[in-house]
Amino acid sequence: MVEFKLASNSKIRQNLENQVEVYKEANNTKKGITVILYFNTVEYNKVKKIIKDLGIKEPEEFIILIDGRPKISASNVKQMQLL
Repeated sequence: MVEFKLASNSKIRQNLENQVEVYKEANNTKKGITVILYFNTVEYNKVKKIIKDLGIKEPEEFIILIDGRPKISASNVKQMQLL
């Protein structure tokens, strides 16, 4: 079971506390992965604090944080260097 969440979600703490377990039971599975997408440093810090406050160990609990902040693509950097 894989669940995707936005870090901006106002119920992200509640989700990390309860919802994954509920989904695992509903899907009759023992493993679950929570993927959290953040778009800025404030969201990242918020999620990291929640994870710490809840005593969650990210690798053991299968939480993956994805950095969605805008970036220059590698191909564009190479093109800019050639100019």
